[in-house]
Parts: sequence; C-alpha cells; structure tokens
Amino acid sequence: MKIYDSLKKAFEDKDFDGLMKFYHSDYSFIRHQTNTTMSLSEWFPMMKSMLESNKFEMISWKCIYENDDILVDHNVLSFPDGSKEAVLACHMKKDGKIISTETGATPLSN
Repeated sequence: MKIYDSLKKAFEDKDFDGLMKFYHSDYSFIRHQTNTTMSLSEWFPMMKSMLESNKFEMISWKCIYENDDILVDHNVLSFPDGSKEAVLACHMKKDGKIISTETGATPLSN
C-alpha cells in the first residue's frame, strides 16, 4: 500500500490527527545525528509542536521510492529555530503503516 501522497498532504495541511493514522503503535524514530531513538509517544509531541508553529516549513518533499515495505523520501525543511536541513528519510512499513524512520540530515546555510 502506497501512502506517500496522503502522508505528504497531511504534513502540508498540518493535520496532526491525520498524520497519526500513518504511524504504527510500535513506531521508532532513529536519529543518527544524535545517536538516539525516540518512541511514538516521544516523537509525536515534538512533531505536533513543529506542525503548530508557523515557522516550520516543508520547502520541498520528493518521493524517491515506495513499495509495501519501505518509503524513501528527500525533504528540505525549515525549522522553527530558523535552521534548514536537507533530510533523506527511510521509513520502514509494517501492516501498511510506518514502523520506523531513520534519517540523514545535512544542515543548509540560510
């Protein structure tokens, strides 16, 4: 099941409740930048606060590849603190939902 287009729309619409349906209850977010892992209960409040901020912007978002097991996308994001990053994300799927996300991020100059 492909979810990229619906997931992107929910992010663009800042529809936090709509986003929740795409994430598995056992979701984990792996940040190689800090060598940390966040559970769904830790990740969602952070994401919700970013979506609620008028300073969070998805400058571009492209699907690199998607099938029933994986979604790989590339994003350029502007964060509430004013920083910008190019982010390559690998989302593993289970039962039609995202169960884990690993990212690689490159800071961009403003």
